[in-house]
Amino acid sequence: MGTSVFFNPECSNCRTAQAILAERGVEVDYIRYLETAPTRADLEAVLVKLGTDDPRDIVRDKEPVYAELGLAGADRDQLLDAMAAHPILIQRPIVIHGDRAVVARPPERLLELLDHAGPNDE
Repeated sequence: MGTSVFFNPECSNCRTAQAILAERGVEVDYIRYLETAPTRADLEAVLVKLGTDDPRDIVRDKEPVYAELGLAGADRDQLLDAMAAHPILIQRPIVIHGDRAVVARPPERLLELLDHAGPNDE
């Protein structure tokens, strides 16, 4: 079962999550989502793995571009399109392990995924 992380090296939560994963010896694909923005389909897949249909669960509403684009009243489609066009709006880190994911804020939340992995998952 693969593990990947939506990762921003400038983010202290991302770096802490990286350290936790390294300490546990987990092989990880770090997705630098600010450099290579996820597609809308990628975001939809992450929502499914998070167990939600609401993109507000992964949007950074404190980012200036959120206000600039007037996203407070945006619908689901508008939010997904905005996150695909402006990846700075995507919450971080998002840790994906197999068919599950978690927004690792605080970073220790990623342990929920690893601690519930089956014996053949890691």
